[in-house]
Amino acid sequence: MGRILKWLIYLAILAGIALIAYAYLGPFFGADFSAPLREIRVPVDVNGGN
Repeated sequence: MGRILKWLIYLAILAGIALIAYAYLGPFFGADFSAPLREIRVPVDVNGGN
C-alpha cells in the first residue's frame, strides 16, 4: 500500500509541474488563455421591485 501511495504522490507532483509548464509555455505553442473581450450591461433595480 505504501508503494502505491508513494507513486501517487510522485504522479501528482509531476502533473503539477506539467500544468505549470503548460501555463507558461502554452502561448508559445498556440494556446490562447486570454478571456473574450465584450461589454456586458445588466439593468439593476435599486428599489427592490416595490
